[in-house]
Amino acid sequence: MSADVLKAYPASKLAIREVGLRDGLQMTARWPSTPKKLEWVDREAAAGVRYFEVGSFLPADKAPRFADVREVIAAVSRHPGAHGIALALNQRGATDALATGVQEITVVISASEAHNAANVRRTQEQSLAEIANVVRLRDEAGSKTIINAGIAMAFGCSLSGAVPEDAVLRMIDRCLEAGVDMVGVADTVGYAGPRQVSSLCRRIAERLGPLPFVLHLHDTRGTGIANAGAALDAGCRILDASLAGLGGCPFAPGATGNVVIEDLVFLAETMGFRTGIDLEKLVALRDIPAGEMPGEALSGALAKAGPPRAMSWQAARP
Repeated sequence: MSADVLKAYPASKLAIREVGLRDGLQMTARWPSTPKKLEWVDREAAAGVRYFEVGSFLPADKAPRFADVREVIAAVSRHPGAHGIALALNQRGATDALATGVQEITVVISASEAHNAANVRRTQEQSLAEIANVVRLRDEAGSKTIINAGIAMAFGCSLSGAVPEDAVLRMIDRCLEAGVDMVGVADTVGYAGPRQVSSLCRRIAERLGPLPFVLHLHDTRGTGIANAGAALDAGCRILDASLAGLGGCPFAPGATGNVVIEDLVFLAETMGFRTGIDLEKLVALRDIPAGEMPGEALSGALAKAGPPRAMSWQAARP
C-alpha cells in the first residue's frame, strides 16, 4: 500500500472530490473559458474543497474543452493542501500528465468487457496491460503521482446488463496486481440503488482494509444522494460529485449528471462528517456554469431550498 495514498486521503477524513471540471464538462455543448475555470478552482478552494478532477489529457483537436488542462492543474497547485487529479487514457496521456506534476492520474477500465471495448477500443486484458505500462512510466520517472484505476460499470452495464460483485472484486485485484496505488468504482449509468451500493462498498472495504477507495456516482435515476448515504454507512470515505450536478454519460443518453456536490456536503454534515466546506460559498459558485454555459441544466436541492435556518445541521466541531 502506498503511503502517498494515505497522506493524500487520510483515513480519519471524508474526501469529497469535485469532478465538474472534467467529468462535468465532457459532454456539454459549452464550457467555461480558461479564466473562469481558474476562478472556479480559486473560489471552490476558498470554500474548502481540496480535491479537483481537472481534465483529461487528450489531443486538443479531439477534446478542446480540456486544452487548458495544464493551466487548471497549475491553479490547483497554488492552493496549499489542494489535490489535483487528471484522466489519462493511454501512455501518451500519462506521460503528458506526469510532466505537470499532477498529484493523481486516473486510468479507466470497465468491469464490463462490452463497455471496455466500446469506450476505449481495447479488451480488458489490453487495458490492464496499458495500466501496467502507465505505472511503469510513473516509476521510471521517479514520480510520486498516485495512479488510480477507475472501474466503470461496476453496478451494471447499459450494453451487457448485470455486473456481478465478484467480477468487480476480481477487477480490483487485477488492477492492484498491475501496480496501481488505489482503485475506484463507478455507477457509470446510474443503475444502482442503496442496497447494491452498500453491499459492494462493504465487500470492497473488507477486501482492501486500510486502503481507501473512490465511489463515483451518477444521479441518472434520482438515487445518487441516497446511494452516497449508503456508501458512507458502508465505510467508503472518498466520494465524487460535481458543482450543480454537471455531467453525463455517452452510454446513458439523456441521463443527468453526477451527484450534486452541494447536496452531498449537506448530506455528509447531517451524517456527522465534518467536510470543512462552506456550503453557502459553494452554492454561490453556480454563477460560473450559469453564466458560461447558458441552457445547461443545473441540478441541486440545496440551491433551491437552502440549508435549514431554524436548526443546526452541521456536524459537531471539536
